[in-house]
Amino acid sequence: MSTSSPEAVKKLLENMQTDLRSLSMECKKKFPPVKEAAESGIVKIKTIAARNTDILAALKENSSEVVQPFLMGCGTKEPKITQLCLAAIQRLMSHEVVSEAAAGNIINMLWQLMENGLEELKLLQTVLVLLTTNTVVHDEVLSKAIVLCFRLHFTKDNITNNTAAATVRQVVTVVFERMVAEDERFKGIMEQQPPVQGNTNRRSVSTLRPSAKDAYMLFQDLCQLVNADAPYWLVGMTEMTRTFGLELLESVLNDFPGVFLQHQEFSFLLKERVCPLVIKLFSPNIKFRQGSSSAASPAPVEKPYFPICMRLLRVVSVLIKHFYSLLVTECEIFLSLLVKFLDGEKPQWLRAVAVESVHRLCVQPHLLRSFCQSYDMKQHSTKVFRDIVNALGSFIQSLFIVPNAGNTAAVSAPVGGSGSGTQGTAQGGPGAGGVSGTLTTQAAFEYRGTWIPLMTVSVQGSAKATYLEMLDKVEPPSIPEGYAMSVAFSALLDLVRGITSMIERELALEEEAAAQFREAHPDQEWKPQAGAHLVWEEMVSACWCGLLAALSLLLDASTDETATENILKAELTMASLCGRLGLVTPRDAFITAICKASLPPHYALTVLSSNAANLSSKAYSIQGQSVQIISPSSESHQQVVAVGQPLSAQPQGTVVLTAKNIQCMRTLLNLAHCHGAVLGTSWQLVLATLQHLVWILGLKPSVGGALKPGRAVEGPSTVLTTAVMTDLPVISNILSRLFESSQYLDDVSLHHLINALCSLSLEAMEMAYGNNKEPSLFAVAKLLETGLVNMDRIEILWRPLTGHLLEVCQHPNSRMREWGAEALTALIKAGLAYKHDPPLAQNQRLQLLLLNPLKELSNVLHADIRQKQLESVLQILQSQGDCLGPGWPLVLGVIGAIRNDQGESLIRTAFQCLQLVVTDFLPTMPCTCLQIVVDVAGSFGLQNQELNISLTSIGLLWNISDYFFQRGEAITQELGREEEALQKQARENGETLNRPFHPAPPFDCLWLCLYAKLGELCVDPRPAVRKSAGQTLFSTIAAHGTLLQQPTWHIVVWKVLFQLLDCVRTSSTTADKEKIESGGGNILIHHSRDTAEKQWAETWVLTLAGVARIFNTRRYLLQQLGDFFEAWEVLLNHIQSAALSKNNEVSLAALKSFQEILQIVTPVKDSDKAGDAFAAMGVPPVLIDPLSASGPGRPLVRSDSLVERLTRYNGAEMQAPPPGEESALEDSALWWSAWNTWYRTGTDSTRPPSGPTEKFSFIPSQPFLTALIQIFPALYQHVKANFSMEDLKKLGVILHGAVSVPISSDASPFILPSYTEAVLTSLQEAVLTALDVLQKAICVGPENLQVMYPAIFEQLLLFVEFSCKPPQYGRMETKHVANAKYNQAEWVALNYVPFAERSLEVVVDLYHKTACHKAVINEKVLQNIIKTLRMPLGLKYACPSESTWKLAVSSLLKVLSIGLPVARQHASSGKFDTMWPELANAFEDFLFTKSIPPDNLSIQEFQKNEAIDVEVVQLISTEILPFANFIPKDFVGQIMAMLNKGSIHSQSPSFTEAEIDVRMREEFSKVCFETLLQFSFSNKVSTPQEGYISRMALSVLLKRSQDVLRRYVDDERLSGRCPLPRQQVTEIIFVLKAISTLMDSLKKTQPENVDGNTWAQVIALYPTLVECITCSSSEVSSALKEALGPFKDFMQPPISKVQNGES
Repeated sequence: MSTSSPEAVKKLLENMQTDLRSLSMECKKKFPPVKEAAESGIVKIKTIAARNTDILAALKENSSEVVQPFLMGCGTKEPKITQLCLAAIQRLMSHEVVSEAAAGNIINMLWQLMENGLEELKLLQTVLVLLTTNTVVHDEVLSKAIVLCFRLHFTKDNITNNTAAATVRQVVTVVFERMVAEDERFKGIMEQQPPVQGNTNRRSVSTLRPSAKDAYMLFQDLCQLVNADAPYWLVGMTEMTRTFGLELLESVLNDFPGVFLQHQEFSFLLKERVCPLVIKLFSPNIKFRQGSSSAASPAPVEKPYFPICMRLLRVVSVLIKHFYSLLVTECEIFLSLLVKFLDGEKPQWLRAVAVESVHRLCVQPHLLRSFCQSYDMKQHSTKVFRDIVNALGSFIQSLFIVPNAGNTAAVSAPVGGSGSGTQGTAQGGPGAGGVSGTLTTQAAFEYRGTWIPLMTVSVQGSAKATYLEMLDKVEPPSIPEGYAMSVAFSALLDLVRGITSMIERELALEEEAAAQFREAHPDQEWKPQAGAHLVWEEMVSACWCGLLAALSLLLDASTDETATENILKAELTMASLCGRLGLVTPRDAFITAICKASLPPHYALTVLSSNAANLSSKAYSIQGQSVQIISPSSESHQQVVAVGQPLSAQPQGTVVLTAKNIQCMRTLLNLAHCHGAVLGTSWQLVLATLQHLVWILGLKPSVGGALKPGRAVEGPSTVLTTAVMTDLPVISNILSRLFESSQYLDDVSLHHLINALCSLSLEAMEMAYGNNKEPSLFAVAKLLETGLVNMDRIEILWRPLTGHLLEVCQHPNSRMREWGAEALTALIKAGLAYKHDPPLAQNQRLQLLLLNPLKELSNVLHADIRQKQLESVLQILQSQGDCLGPGWPLVLGVIGAIRNDQGESLIRTAFQCLQLVVTDFLPTMPCTCLQIVVDVAGSFGLQNQELNISLTSIGLLWNISDYFFQRGEAITQELGREEEALQKQARENGETLNRPFHPAPPFDCLWLCLYAKLGELCVDPRPAVRKSAGQTLFSTIAAHGTLLQQPTWHIVVWKVLFQLLDCVRTSSTTADKEKIESGGGNILIHHSRDTAEKQWAETWVLTLAGVARIFNTRRYLLQQLGDFFEAWEVLLNHIQSAALSKNNEVSLAALKSFQEILQIVTPVKDSDKAGDAFAAMGVPPVLIDPLSASGPGRPLVRSDSLVERLTRYNGAEMQAPPPGEESALEDSALWWSAWNTWYRTGTDSTRPPSGPTEKFSFIPSQPFLTALIQIFPALYQHVKANFSMEDLKKLGVILHGAVSVPISSDASPFILPSYTEAVLTSLQEAVLTALDVLQKAICVGPENLQVMYPAIFEQLLLFVEFSCKPPQYGRMETKHVANAKYNQAEWVALNYVPFAERSLEVVVDLYHKTACHKAVINEKVLQNIIKTLRMPLGLKYACPSESTWKLAVSSLLKVLSIGLPVARQHASSGKFDTMWPELANAFEDFLFTKSIPPDNLSIQEFQKNEAIDVEVVQLISTEILPFANFIPKDFVGQIMAMLNKGSIHSQSPSFTEAEIDVRMREEFSKVCFETLLQFSFSNKVSTPQEGYISRMALSVLLKRSQDVLRRYVDDERLSGRCPLPRQQVTEIIFVLKAISTLMDSLKKTQPENVDGNTWAQVIALYPTLVECITCSSSEVSSALKEALGPFKDFMQPPISKVQNGES
């Protein structure tokens, strides 16, 4: 309810009437006048209320009268009445119904009460109400009211004093508030005041309005009073204290600064009155030196007085804060004084209060900036700002150096509280370093034994003072230990915080403005205001030294985590600010400080020490005092959290890291992370320090360059507490993030970072030389990280980055290089994988740039680096293989840069890469790289570290060739385009195009490179490689040769194939014959491969066979090359030298190749039938191979494309010739060339060794000879037209030689049948086949060929002789097969019998066909046959094989049955004359052989043999004797003699055992006898001589019979009972049988043919026969009976005797 509302007014009126009534009641008795006044007052009020509408205004008008009764009441001096009146007066005042006059009366009345000392509190209350409720009190009245309050302040009563003091303060405020209100009212109409003259009278306040005037007078008097002068306006003041005066001044200055700034009169007061006053009052403090004796100065020095001093400082603070702009000079003095008060010689309390004042300044950065602008930046002015900072620094230092006066005892750091009384608020929770325990360590600083606790003095950013507020203290208080330090510390922090945040805010605004400006005017340059920057730079320059000195010292001394954190934050913000302002020296100094703090004490780190030296060489002085940059103390009581190895060489042993070091490290990380862009060159410092810390903590780099906790290699020297263990991952994380954030740096900053890392790395490399200490990999790891996060602009840093890493890769220290390589390869892989814009495929330059370092790594000799390089190639291929494009040559170069000295694992890795390339990437790479792929694959084949790789790489070459084949057209086109471009370029440069195999087209060159590589591999030292390469080379040429153009074949034949053959031949002939020991013990080498020579032999075989096959399959194509005949000759020469090599394997294979090129088809297996099918269709051999040679596991090429492909690549000239007209292939010169080769080979290989042979001389093997001979028939088909007798002789020599060659005993079981089987060896069959072919050819050939028959017979008959007389081979001793021992190197003669017998059969056959040929007759072939047969016939049982003589006989019989008629026919010509004696001798030798039949001959066998003899005799009787007249006589004589000899069993009288068997040939004897008889009595006897022979023979026979019988009878008689020997009995039986036969013959014969003399002899036998009857043997008896029987024909005398006689 407001005071003017009707209700309030009504209430006021009622209350006033009530008051007046009460007053009249009280004064009724004692003070009647008062009572009357009161009653009239009631009437007056009622009257006013009744008459006026605006009651309050009316009341105010009449207020003097209304107030009067109450004033009178107060005059009574009765307490009760006075109180009642004062209350009523106050009520009136509160309703503002007091006029000026009334107010004056009231004040006067109050003054009287005051002088009487009545109701003092009520008085004060009344004054206050009066002055605050309205503005009626002015001028003298006002001053009287104020003086009244002052006087009450100085009473004896404490309560009154205090209340008065409060009232005074309020009243002073009211006065100034009125002035402010007044100014507000007149604001619109403020006229310009005339300037105040400097010398105007102080009273001249005429220009001021009423309230302002009051305020001015009041303020002026306050100054007078403080200065102990009489007041001008406050008349009636009796006493005053300075302290109260200063407090009032301060409150006015602080609360109403506007007044002083807006009104010149007031400004003048400030300058003229306040400042001099302050300076005057300060003087005792300035002069005072603590501890100096008063004797030193003449006058006793006034001691500083705490209350005044403290209040003065408060005033100064206010003055500086509000009126700095007015009082520039005065402030300079004040600030200088403040700085002086911090001096160590001043009393402790003074320093504390001064420090609080400084703190107040420090929280006002704008003020500080003004100082800097006003003083530091002006010439000839004190550097106030710098001094303030330096003073703070010195102050802090002095606290450590000079122990507190009150606390001189050395303080050991107490745990749990400080030694001093005031504990402050100790930092609770875990103490420094996070050791939690029941005790909490108090936050404190400790330095060189001085321990200073730290208190919480004020909230950050506000300067809440403790001692500046102690307005009630008169004595200087005791300052708790550490208080001053705590304030100074806060001041420092606030100073840094204020300045930096202010400057940074302004910088941000400026940057924003710049950005907007650039948007608006993109073409113009932004120019910032220079002034602002200068101020900022000056501020930093002025304060950094002092700050750094103080902060470094505090950091060193700090034992509290929070304090440390704050110090570090301050240093960090300063560093960053300096960086932003481009002040390099201070920036580096702050960073160095943080770096040093991170490292253990006295840790030698050159980067830092050099920097510190620069700093300390600059002398910083504060008004003559130099600021010491105190070196860190080492004995701080910090908790150790890690012990590790120093990276630098100086401190030996281990170094210790404390929690504080780790904290500093985190700050450093923070600095680098958030302010990397402004670090510039100080990256060096930061990174060097981080590197050392990382090292001491034992963090090791891991994938991608991040550092992870890892144990140091050196062993257990790194010890980490659990506290730091949990921190490590965090630190490692921050470290990584730090380098990740490098992506936000601009290019220049990034280069700074890279340079710093490189130089760090160089240092680390220097240190790692010459010792095997674990190197520091920090720089390398971080280079990697930086590279990885800056992939998007990798080009700008790639060269310095990789250039340095390549150097690292060559470092002798293995860990160092390993990481260099890791970093480099990781970067390359990441670079290739990164999604660049534009993509790598379109940015070839970048791709090559990225791949180049990979290639450079090939120059590094260390295997581990190469291993890394190759592994990364493998990964690149797996991930980016498809898009390498122009990078392929580089990548292939890396893969192919292998050397034999590199060891297996390297080669194996490189080879994996190659395999991947060949299997997956051939289609994606440019065709120009294919040749490189071939070269690389070849180089893997040639390396000798790992056999399997060599073999597999040959497989890869096959795959490559297959790829060429399948993609032929595409490759040809691309290479063609490339070729054109190259030729054009060469033409422009005027050079010739040089590439291998140049004239050939590019695609063919690709093939030739492939063939050349395989050719190199075919002569590798290792047999397995040679074998594999050979097979591949020939398969490739066979399978894909169709693609080559015709001229290219010329190169293939001469440069590839023949060159290869030459090399292989040379190597084989010079190969070592030493036995190779089985390698490694577990690999057995077969005996056929246990010398280098034998292994080369295999290669030779393969190569020769391959070349021959190509010549065979590509014959038609090759013949179209001009020099086919020369090539043919060369090939035959190779075949011959191989065939004559002293190696069975090679020689045999050579012949196989010979067969192949002559197109002698060996029996085909099913799989080879395809070729025949083609041949049958008349397709030339060229076409056969795509089917047969589709390589291992390859699908067959579709046949429909064959013809297309042929016509495509080889044009029209490749058309197949029509079947049957293969004239081109039948080139006789070629065949005669082949015949000559065959002849030379045969002659040389079958010529027996001349001299006495050693055991080891080379003798060709059977298979070889067989093959050799088998070639002849086919060859002959082509040369028969001109085959001469001369050639036949040559052939004969070879055949004979071949058959005579013995075989070695160890081979015999495989070649020879068991001795008893009569089988031919294949060689012998071949020889016969050869002759057979010849003979058949002669048979159908022209007449002139017939002359060759005798030669063939001669050859065959030679072979027949082998049956009895095996051939000799030189002078070589051969054993009979049965006696040879298999395991000795002996030579075994073959069983020639079957061969000889077969030859004999051939002879008989041939003779059968050719007996009548002229040449056969002329050359006495029959005689030769008989002559040859004499040998086996004569030997008979002595023949090596029984079958021989039997065959000989049967052959003789057959031949004679054909030949004798011919002989008879030509008897007259005499061509057979010499044959008859031969024949007779042959019969003689056979029928009466000197050899004895074997003992074990059975009866049946004997009878069979006898039957053969009988057959011969029958032949004589049928074929010879009947034609005696055509036959020479002596021959017939010989025959008769033979028959005679045969007919008698034995002419010898002796009975030897040996003759028993002979005597058993009864049938034979009988036939001989019969034949003899037949021819004896034949009536055809043409000549008397013949008859004589037979008669003579008969008489001899009869005479022998007579003798035998007689002898038998005599013996029988003599022997008595004993039986006679068996032989004798047999003989007698035979004789008896002969007689009976004779009798038969005589009977059959014409009587006239028988000689009379014969009859006489026959009859003469009779008595002898009769004599025999007595014999005892039953056999003899029965024979006798038969013999006697025929004699009955003699019992009648013959009739013709007389007739005969008559005739």
